[in-house]
Amino acid sequence: MFDAESVDEYDKYSAVWADTGEPVDPEEWTMTQVLRGESVMDPNVYEISTFDGNSRIIMEHGEPVRDADGDVSRAIVTLTDITERKEYERKLKESNERLEQFAYAASHDLQEPLRMITSYLGLLERRYGDELDEDAEEFIAFAVDGADRMRAMIDGLLDYARVDTKGEPFEPVELDGVLEETLDTLRMKIDESGAEIAAESLPCVRGDEAQLRQLFQNLLSNAIEYSGDEPPQIRVEAEPAGETWTVAVRDEGIGIDADEQDRVFDVFERLHGHEEHPGTGIGLALCERIVERHGGEIRVESEPDEGATFAFTLPAA
Repeated sequence: MFDAESVDEYDKYSAVWADTGEPVDPEEWTMTQVLRGESVMDPNVYEISTFDGNSRIIMEHGEPVRDADGDVSRAIVTLTDITERKEYERKLKESNERLEQFAYAASHDLQEPLRMITSYLGLLERRYGDELDEDAEEFIAFAVDGADRMRAMIDGLLDYARVDTKGEPFEPVELDGVLEETLDTLRMKIDESGAEIAAESLPCVRGDEAQLRQLFQNLLSNAIEYSGDEPPQIRVEAEPAGETWTVAVRDEGIGIDADEQDRVFDVFERLHGHEEHPGTGIGLALCERIVERHGGEIRVESEPDEGATFAFTLPAA
């Protein structure tokens, strides 16, 4: 807590804005703002020079304290050193950029041979189709299917790598609208399976709308795919949790064994063979990455033959 008369002491410090590198004017210091009667809830983030010559990044909030006459007499300012956190964020950003570069290069380098394989297999079938026996046609079909699955895996890996670097800025998103668009996208799959999907009124959150649609699409697709022999019964619900919302997608499908639940969010991890349930093994890993980009967590609760609940948290708008 600082006395009002001590604001001039700030003139002896120098700082720049951490995001732009522009010098901080004395009138822009948190304490100065607070002593003017302003509440600083959205933190100011500065880079300052310490007395030992090092640089630190600090985050400040502030609140004015008023006397009996309503005049500001003091300022409460909280200062948090976030230097290590910012360094971690910088390294994480660099890691994500390298991951995207690798995934893009791998995608480009692998897609061309796959296109060639598919093209020549098609040419072989067209040119010599009359001379091929049933086994040969089956072998060609297996090879084409394998190439198509490999292409889908490469595309999925590229989507996974680009979650952080190609995402849109966060803005208020109505999840009711996201769910409605997702159901329209999945309409054919819903109709073919006879799925019944019920939903409560969903909240408005802060996020990347396109990524949230992908999140809902992956979870609902899985709930339909792993429904077992009965028509899928799925419910989407949400409840507040402080400054976040917990959203849950519940199904009554085949469930997941407790020993396998930690694996479902790993890249290319599949609990069932392709013949039983097609897929790339990236869908839930992509869900986890999207939720983590939004500052949340995702978890699964399930018992074999008792269905599964995938719950995730998102920031409230």
